[in-house]
Formats: sequence, structure tokens, C-alpha cells
Amino acid sequence: MQIEVTGRHIEVTESMRAYVFKKMERIVRHFDQLIDAHCVLSVEKLRHTAEATLRVPGGDIHAEATAEDMYAAIDALADKLDRLVKKRKEKGADHHAEEGRAARH
Repeated sequence: MQIEVTGRHIEVTESMRAYVFKKMERIVRHFDQLIDAHCVLSVEKLRHTAEATLRVPGGDIHAEATAEDMYAAIDALADKLDRLVKKRKEKGADHHAEEGRAARH
């Protein structure tokens, strides 16, 4: 999976980039079908915003988080993405497949 990190009105330091990569590893562990991810870090006055778009089979997953600290915003973003990815994964699973097979026999 390819992860792209860009900054809007902020210089993305190597430590920020490494932090984003570390947080994205957790998401990849839950859902291994990710194609790529694009993360945008931005600052407007005292609002630090982190947003990400994950490309997955069947559509994109987008989330955004805002905090007073960039690292806190990245943490909140990772939590939101984790929930959305788990939701997408559950949606794709067919929980009634066994019932259908039993009915045919």
C-alpha cells in the first residue's frame, strides 16, 4: 500500500510523516485490501486538521479530524478511519451464507 502525506500551510516534518505511517499500519492490519491512502495535514490559525482518503475496492473512505495539536488530530483521524474500515469490512462479509447453503439442500 502506498501512503502519500501532504501539508497545506504547514511543513510536513519527517517525524509527522513517520507518525502518520505508524498510525496507518494499524488500519492496514484490520483491512488488508487497501489500494492507497492520501493524508492531508493543514493548519488554519489554531486549528490543526488531518484528513485522509483511503482507496479500497468498492469505493473510497474519507475521514477528517480537528484538534489543537497536529499529533492529536492524527490520533483522532486514525481512530475514525479504524472505525470506518471495520464498518466497511463488516458490510462486505455475508453473515447469512451458511443459512443459504443449508436451505438449498
